[in-house]
Amino acid sequence: MTFAPAVLPECAMGTNIMTTRYTPTAMVLHWLMALLLTGTFVLGLYMSDLKLSPTKLQLYSYHKWIGITLLALAVFRVLWRLTHRPPAIVLPRWQQRASSSVHGMLYVLFIAIPLTGWLMSSAKGFQTVLFGVLPLPDLVGKDKSLGVLFTSVHENLNYLLLVLVLLHVAAALKHQLIDRDGLMARMLPGGIAK
Repeated sequence: MTFAPAVLPECAMGTNIMTTRYTPTAMVLHWLMALLLTGTFVLGLYMSDLKLSPTKLQLYSYHKWIGITLLALAVFRVLWRLTHRPPAIVLPRWQQRASSSVHGMLYVLFIAIPLTGWLMSSAKGFQTVLFGVLPLPDLVGKDKSLGVLFTSVHENLNYLLLVLVLLHVAAALKHQLIDRDGLMARMLPGGIAK
């Protein structure tokens, strides 16, 4: 299974590689997840240093709600991607491989990070209650050492996600500002990327 777009033969630098656009559904999923991931990452950094208080507990609830929402969106996004082929692109082979690798790792992390957060919460004895009304089952029993392990895994996966997102953004900006090949227009609403 590949998460990178279909690939056409290599072309000369500066050639417009935009052949088609992503579907509106793929664009909405991309930008909605980007917004939610950014928000929950910043929230996670902020709340972890707060002293125990009702505010901190509420922020943790928001963080969990966003995480479970992201997990649901990620599952839907993977299903969408498996049933809707991305638009073909023309890239040098090394860029094709890099794109495929980064996209694949992003999709794995989109699912692994919320799951490790849920596992961490379960192991620490804090049930996840979605939107304050829907209790989700604990994935593991209360276990202090597992809680510590899942905390570490959750944090490290988030930092790996940050690195991959920065690579993804840097590659998109390179295509937009240096190559000027129209690649970004495939994912931007309205296709405005020139």
